[in-house]
Amino acid sequence: MRNVADRIASVRNHKIILDADVALLYGVETKRINEAVRNNPDKFPSTYMFQLSKDEVEILRTKISSTNYSAKSRSLPYAFTEKGLYMLATILKSKTAINTTFEILAERVKNVHHATVSHKFETPPELLECIKGTWMPRMHST
Repeated sequence: MRNVADRIASVRNHKIILDADVALLYGVETKRINEAVRNNPDKFPSTYMFQLSKDEVEILRTKISSTNYSAKSRSLPYAFTEKGLYMLATILKSKTAINTTFEILAERVKNVHHATVSHKFETPPELLECIKGTWMPRMHST
């Protein structure tokens, strides 16, 4: 995988990838990503994509070294959520965009599976209390 997982950040309670990173992953220029958004605004509600504030950009820059955002950029970057990435791939229709979207989806499935498996093997506190108590059936002699 082309470092998709390394480019995912968490902003405003969303897992996101910045427009410049999306462009790099999809094999297009960042301006093509922004043109796709500008030409299809009805396909990108705020749960699909949003523009970062200056403070958010600075926080990301200090936390994520692989972020592909230049301080010399004249505009603030856009952040794409998972749904936004899928929508963008349908608009760009390039082979690279489609394959990258499959990789992102595979990463997501892997993370969900990992979370589910981890959760399955955690012992809930209520069950621990039951185990420590006398809930186990006793064998009666007849």
